[in-house]
Amino acid sequence: MSTFTIFLILIIFVAFLLVVVIMVQNPKGGGLSSSFGGGGTQQLGGVQKTTDFLDKSTWTLATVMLALILLSNIPIMSNSTDAIQQDIESTLPATDTLPATDTDGDTSGDSN
Repeated sequence: MSTFTIFLILIIFVAFLLVVVIMVQNPKGGGLSSSFGGGGTQQLGGVQKTTDFLDKSTWTLATVMLALILLSNIPIMSNSTDAIQQDIESTLPATDTLPATDTDGDTSGDSN
């Protein structure tokens, strides 16, 4: 499994969690926090703490998702650099670094 695939799986997982956390919230005071006691005056069930937790988890998941997206570019950049280097090497003409030698070991081409 490549590094990019691992990043992609993590991004999808964090995106799913982010959708779930956002859907649980209700901007008009409903949602998960209202099901624990309603009006916000009762702190026994931790209604205010639930809202704070959902708000913090939304920001945390969004930050993690942004970081994963930015970090997922690293394997892409390294793969593209390798591909560019291979393209450059394949377009260069093949040159012999050693001069051709005759059977007698002379490199000048004279058979004296």
